[in-house]
Amino acid sequence: AEAISNGLDKGLSINEIKEVLSQLYAYTGFPRSLNGLGTLQRVLDERKAQGKNDTQGKDADLLSADYDALEQGTKVQTQLSGKPFVYSFAPATDYYLKAHLFGDIFARNNLTFADRELVTVSALSGIKGVEPQLKAHVSGARNMGLSDTEIHSVPSVLREYVGDTEAYRAGKAIAEVYGENFTEGEPIENMIFPKGSLNTAYAKYFIGNSYLAPLGVNELGMSNVTFEPGCRNNWHIHHKGGQVLICVGGRGWCQERGKPARKLKPGDVVNISPEVKHWHGAAADSWFQHIAIAMPAEDASAEWLEPVTDEEYGKLM
Repeated sequence: AEAISNGLDKGLSINEIKEVLSQLYAYTGFPRSLNGLGTLQRVLDERKAQGKNDTQGKDADLLSADYDALEQGTKVQTQLSGKPFVYSFAPATDYYLKAHLFGDIFARNNLTFADRELVTVSALSGIKGVEPQLKAHVSGARNMGLSDTEIHSVPSVLREYVGDTEAYRAGKAIAEVYGENFTEGEPIENMIFPKGSLNTAYAKYFIGNSYLAPLGVNELGMSNVTFEPGCRNNWHIHHKGGQVLICVGGRGWCQERGKPARKLKPGDVVNISPEVKHWHGAAADSWFQHIAIAMPAEDASAEWLEPVTDEEYGKLM
């Protein structure tokens, strides 16, 4: 609802938003498309009650009586793909793609081909497991007229209005299509615990940025710690009281002095005994979250030591 209202405030017409939400059934499914249209209807009613008069906008022109959806759709699909495409394994699906999606839907001229590919890239960035299709439509966006600058702006817009995970998927696909280096780490999907605030109080003991969100009662000393990709804390020792780490998101590492580093994933639990020198942090290509629980002990303290060097960290696989 907020995104729809923002779009109307920024000048999108009602028919443009209808067209976007209708097209999306081909990429996100009818239930989501219909829910989106229902939300649009509700938003329009609310805005009308507030005295806002939104622009209806142009609807698509009627097609001629002799319009051939299969012929036109084949041309559009070829333009988008950069070459002829035939899905011979499933001829019926091949027909639906050409005649219906690229013929009937793309023939509606109240959105340009470039507009439609921008919508598609954005939508596919929100779906897990469709990386091949996302990359294909990044290429398709170029072929349909979106500029390189416009395409590269998609991740930042998604990050601002949708989320880090969607921005990551878009950025990774764009970098792969353009043959660019992509260094942004994999975000945490469906983050359950709060990210918290930038951990400025302990920043001098970390390489990279970490975030701290206190949890529960202060007496227990329990917090959720979020590490950006490549972030790790210095070697350190918990005197008298130990620590328990419960991994809740992303991928990370923990290492005790003299032992191999341990890979960490959600669900892993690490018991750190008192007086054991160790460090923990994120994998180089992933954000990481763990809940840190300090075991209560009289006169417990933490001794912070030397950083984990880039050479040490770089050996982890």
